[in-house]
Amino acid sequence: MQAEPKKSLVGEEYEVEIGPVAHGGHCIARTSEGQVLFVRHALPGERVVARVTEGEEGARFLRADAVEVLDASKDRIDVPCPFAGPGRCGGCDWQHAKPGAQRRLKADVIAEQLQHLAGLTPEEAGWDGTVVPAEGDKVPAGQVPSWRTRVQYAVTADGRAGLRRHRSHEVEPIDHCMIAAEGVSELGIEKRVWTGMDSVEAIAATGSQDRQVILTPKPGARLPLVELDRPVSVLRVDERSGGVHRVHGRPFVRERADGRTYRVGGGGFWQVHPRAADTLVTAVMQGLLPRKGDMALDLYCGVGLFAGALADRVGDQGAVLGIESGKRAVEDARHNLAEFDRVRIEQGKVESVLPRTGITEVDLIVLDPPRAGAGRKTVQHLSSLGARRIAYVACDPAALARDLGYFRDGGYRVRMLRAFDLFPMTSHVECVAILEPASKRL
Repeated sequence: MQAEPKKSLVGEEYEVEIGPVAHGGHCIARTSEGQVLFVRHALPGERVVARVTEGEEGARFLRADAVEVLDASKDRIDVPCPFAGPGRCGGCDWQHAKPGAQRRLKADVIAEQLQHLAGLTPEEAGWDGTVVPAEGDKVPAGQVPSWRTRVQYAVTADGRAGLRRHRSHEVEPIDHCMIAAEGVSELGIEKRVWTGMDSVEAIAATGSQDRQVILTPKPGARLPLVELDRPVSVLRVDERSGGVHRVHGRPFVRERADGRTYRVGGGGFWQVHPRAADTLVTAVMQGLLPRKGDMALDLYCGVGLFAGALADRVGDQGAVLGIESGKRAVEDARHNLAEFDRVRIEQGKVESVLPRTGITEVDLIVLDPPRAGAGRKTVQHLSSLGARRIAYVACDPAALARDLGYFRDGGYRVRMLRAFDLFPMTSHVECVAILEPASKRL
């Protein structure tokens, strides 16, 4: 006999006390029946009316939005963005919190993940417990830093640009994104109609005046004539191959960091905050303290940001090997670092390429893996190479904590951890952990 479908609880409302923040831009609460609620648009300590957005009877947890605040936190502010709030744009998680409170929430998440997944206290991780704002981002409550140099707009059926709603394919049309960098906003993407387009990505390079728009057409649609408020190069995504092709202008933008210029082609990865690349390079190099003649690895190296910084510092007697899976990023990295005879960039997945290199010993390692982390197998391999120091750059505290646990199993301890608020108004945070052999005298 077929089991009866469980009753959906979407739309049900509960009056709840809000508990601690959780990883993912929400806080934890419980219904009177004890069912866990992940509540967005709330803050710890508040009493709210939470309306269920996902879940059914008997589910391990429900997702919900705080639709009415009965007892507000002292950290709550009026939401500055007209498109934020329950059921609206999903781009920001903490528009309703003071800037300092946002950073404390992120610190709480990092601390919880370190303890839960790696068994580390902040002191054991060499972390002072703070999340540091980027230069220029320390703004008064009610103001929003304009930091996002890459914005991917979704397009409605009638051609209006907008942003996706939280955990939804539905589009929230907007006329301005408050966190978009000035170079993105001045293009005027939101002012024109994008008939036949599925998405429009706008890029404003840091350190150059390069502006780029990447169009993803709906199947069979023709590209529009792109006339924006500033000169731009235009690329398109091929609907069959997923490749990116130049329509007109340069197929790349020029980014600047650590005194060098980097070519980034086809919408390839580059840090989104204008000060992120310099901030992270400084933190990594201060942690590693490269020496002339060092042999270094830059894993998941992208267009060569950390490889370039390492090459500058290890000198002609040193060597750097970068590994990156993206074909276009590898081409860019080789171009960006062509002046260094002792830098080599290999294409492929780290877990496949690194064992094939035959490398058994290195001095320094930098890894900046994707959100899922490096994983146990890769960390075990890295731990066997005897590096004097390892720098782990992480955009996800859970993945970082898991991998730090694997490094501990491989004989490494965390010497120092730093956290940077390079994604204001969102739940995301960037961390740099510096590791060294646990056998090294404290």
